[in-house]
Amino acid sequence: MAERLDTPKESRRSLIPRVRVEQDAFGRASEGIARFMGTPRFLVYMTAFCIAWLAWNVWGPENLQFDSAALGFTALTLMLSLQASYSAPLILLAQNRQTDRDRVTAEQDRQRGERNLADTEYLAREMAALRIALSEVATRDFVRSEIRNLLEEIAVKDSARDAEREAERDAEREADREAEREAGREAERQD
Repeated sequence: MAERLDTPKESRRSLIPRVRVEQDAFGRASEGIARFMGTPRFLVYMTAFCIAWLAWNVWGPENLQFDSAALGFTALTLMLSLQASYSAPLILLAQNRQTDRDRVTAEQDRQRGERNLADTEYLAREMAALRIALSEVATRDFVRSEIRNLLEEIAVKDSARDAEREAERDAEREADREAEREAGREAERQD
């Protein structure tokens, strides 16, 4: 019995091969679906689809009706439940990916802040060394004003970087909106 516990179990071969899914591509697709499901266009399409379904199965020719109103539109209920059961995990996956991106951005911001602090400390030490080397006696108010000026310069640089990042994000959002509009136009042309 002990011998059997010492040896690793051999891997089994399954009759059905495992499907390998590229995680990044699947994540991008789920984000696209989640983004589309959050648009007014999706709500309009779903509403139009449900109205058409209900109208056909209530007022359409009886021999061509496929979902009985007497049974509570079972097929429509099943389709909407299936859509809801898939949309919730896709939305959660998109949120998880966004959280990961936010975490990376926060880490980069933290590192940038540490670098700025180190730069400020370095500059303060250099200023002190220069004052000593020149045998100048710096007053406390002068040092404070110099440090305040340096901090203001760093704040200006940070705000410029933040403005650049915001402009890049705005450009990305605009590109995404344009792509969605183009996809909508393409879908309308195909209809």
